[in-house]
Amino acid sequence: MIKLVWLVPFLPLLGFLVNGLGRRFLSKSLVGFIGSGTVLASFVVSLLAFFEVKAPGFQAQVVHLFNFISVGNLHIPFAFQVDQLSALFLLIITGVGTLIHIYSTSYMHDESDESFARYFAYLNLFVFSMLILVLGANYVMMFIGWEGVGLCSYLLIGFWFKNTSYNNAAKKAFVMNRIGDLGFLLGIFFMIMQFGTVTFPDVFAKAAPLGMNNPTLAAIAMLLFVGAMGKSAQIPLYTWLPDAMAGPTPVSALIHAATMVTAGIYMIARSNVIYTLAPAIQTVVAVIGIATALFAASIALKQNDIKKVLAYSTVSQLGYMFLALGVGAYSAAVFHVMTHAFFKALLFLGSGSVIHAMSGEQDIRKMGGLKKYMPTTNWTFLVGCLAIAGIPGLSGFFSKDEILASAYAHNPVLYALGLIGALMTAFYMFRLYYITFSGKFRGTHEQEHHLHESPSPITIPLIILAILSVFGGYVGLPEVFGKNLLAEYLSPVFAPSAPFVTEHHLSHGTEWMLMGLSSVLVIVFILIARQKFAAYEDTGKENTGVAKVLENKWYIDELYDAIIVKPLQELSRFFRDTVEKAGIDKLVNGVGRSVQWGSQQIRRVQSGQVGFYIFAMVIGMIVLFVIGFLL
Repeated sequence: MIKLVWLVPFLPLLGFLVNGLGRRFLSKSLVGFIGSGTVLASFVVSLLAFFEVKAPGFQAQVVHLFNFISVGNLHIPFAFQVDQLSALFLLIITGVGTLIHIYSTSYMHDESDESFARYFAYLNLFVFSMLILVLGANYVMMFIGWEGVGLCSYLLIGFWFKNTSYNNAAKKAFVMNRIGDLGFLLGIFFMIMQFGTVTFPDVFAKAAPLGMNNPTLAAIAMLLFVGAMGKSAQIPLYTWLPDAMAGPTPVSALIHAATMVTAGIYMIARSNVIYTLAPAIQTVVAVIGIATALFAASIALKQNDIKKVLAYSTVSQLGYMFLALGVGAYSAAVFHVMTHAFFKALLFLGSGSVIHAMSGEQDIRKMGGLKKYMPTTNWTFLVGCLAIAGIPGLSGFFSKDEILASAYAHNPVLYALGLIGALMTAFYMFRLYYITFSGKFRGTHEQEHHLHESPSPITIPLIILAILSVFGGYVGLPEVFGKNLLAEYLSPVFAPSAPFVTEHHLSHGTEWMLMGLSSVLVIVFILIARQKFAAYEDTGKENTGVAKVLENKWYIDELYDAIIVKPLQELSRFFRDTVEKAGIDKLVNGVGRSVQWGSQQIRRVQSGQVGFYIFAMVIGMIVLFVIGFLL
């Protein structure tokens, strides 16, 4: 089956071509079947490949398709690498992707036939690009997928392109990602210059002899991290992701929660040898990660748009993944990628179910009491909240606590900051849950009249994701409970960096203490949120002080607007009005006018009068005689 792994990206590409080219005449049911069916087929192939990879003694395999670039001694093949890391990401992308495609068949049903087909074509193209990203056997292949998912993100954020604000959000995402992508591209150029190759095993084999703290490796690691900061929405390149909620809710679940934004984590995990050999850059990764986790969590405390709360929650959880990468806990970061895909996709799709029932309303202050009308959405959303908060026994508990334990072993300060972020997460998620589902309904009578549970294509994916959010963490039980199956499964991928890693082992007693402390505090903060918001009433009172600052997202968008956007606009106006219009345009136009004026003057010579022509001939002859005499 490994030899047929090319089918995994090919099938969604086929769905994109069929739905895209046939959008004017295919029915919605056929479009939905093709779009969902191709991703489901990819999941089946991925599952078969996973079982092969999981077999004892499996060695990473490269499936070579053709030579992509050959220049001198540089050879870059179009090839796929199948190993433990790529196989796991294939399951996440195609598995969660299938559920979101099925969900979309109902959620997007009110669109016109052509628009519906265009949506599924874009979604299939995204899945294809993401699969190329994780399957690529070299950094150039990864970059092709990296750019593909950026394009699809732009297309899907601005899907409702008649809305100017949505178009602006799409452009913002596109531009901010291009900033990060430049770093990634420069990192690839540095690799070619230093190693003469971009193929993963060759790069890592040539990097290892350079030793720790090599400046070239540090430069490559930093440039790659710039790319990761853009794609995975870390400080300072994070502001695009909350605005990306302008796209349809299933897009937010698939691209901006479960898959694309984890591309940066995948890249660093894949490049674990380079980052282990550059401990200073690893420290930068950890600091940026924990800073982003805390900063985004603080903003989420005071947001009132249901999707914006989840967007800032996503930025915060991505910060935890980077914290894990920064302290060398690569398998913990990948573990959190997996569990986060389950519960965050669940939460986004649950929010979509709520928005669907509320006729497009996203302000949680205008909701309330929805558990009475939407029981399935209510309990699945609650499961997602419990999982992300880290309640013992659920998937988020195991992955979050593994990150916190690794941070504690590395530096207790990082652990303390991570715990503060986890407590804020528990508080804002249950603020969101209680304001939305508890208390009295605060919307209009018209909205209340139309409140209903969502249809089965929406609720079935919610139920499946809820089950995964509960049991998905048991593949990565901490060592205190026995064997960590996921860490053991991923160990061959991270084995090349093992000789350079300083192990920090915690005693079982310390692990129990850390788990107990975080669990008790999380439950306390959930109870505080329940006490404060279970019977929430919107007083209409405006926030003041710190609460207003958090509601306005620390005014970072305004700051960027003041120090970057407006100066660039003024510079652009200067070049347009002064340099181009008053300078270049006037110069070019002046030359044209001068030629035109000169032509008009010379034209007067052609008067048609014979006497004037004879006079001109005489003058010409005299001039020639004078010139001949003088010479």
